[in-house]
Amino acid sequence: MTATATRSLTVTEAIQTRRSIRKFVQEPMNQDDLREILRLASLAPTANNVQPTRFAVIQNPELQEKLQAAAYNQSQVTSAPAVIVVYSDMEDVLQNAEETVHPGMGEEQITARAAGLRKNFEGQDVAQRGQWGLTQANIAFGFVMLAARGLGYDTVPMLGFDPEKVRELLGLPAHVQFAGMLPVGKRAEEGFPHHRHSVERITTFY
Repeated sequence: MTATATRSLTVTEAIQTRRSIRKFVQEPMNQDDLREILRLASLAPTANNVQPTRFAVIQNPELQEKLQAAAYNQSQVTSAPAVIVVYSDMEDVLQNAEETVHPGMGEEQITARAAGLRKNFEGQDVAQRGQWGLTQANIAFGFVMLAARGLGYDTVPMLGFDPEKVRELLGLPAHVQFAGMLPVGKRAEEGFPHHRHSVERITTFY
């Protein structure tokens, strides 16, 4: 028996009911729901439609145990039925730049725009390009959380892990940059209620 969402939440409902959940119901994720979460996250905007965000989805208990060790033994990594690692890969983008151009533009425009994209980044080194790509992947990271909650699932955003160990475990190249790790599943706890600054505390109106 796999989990399934009963009703899609509105964006407002998803934002207001999102919690950082660390204990999950012990049942596999519905794979259609998982793919829909990733599809929705892939719609996150990126500058010039560069699309450097990549997803690694782990549903293997043995690998999750190794990831937990790389995440300083945080138990949510193995409690969740799935873990989504969100990262950026700008080198893949540049090697396949033609894929970022809308196919309706025609072959000549595709070639020209791909060449222009490569030219925009040729003055940057790998680390600089990676950091730029990460700013785009961070947007998608937020989309994953809201997409998951919108379908009735819960997550907890994680940056507490050893990037080098995670790269090694997932077989990722050294240049990729991590937006974060996101255990996902059905909540087995309610999590803490929101405690946030008021709009007046964090905003200056001009």
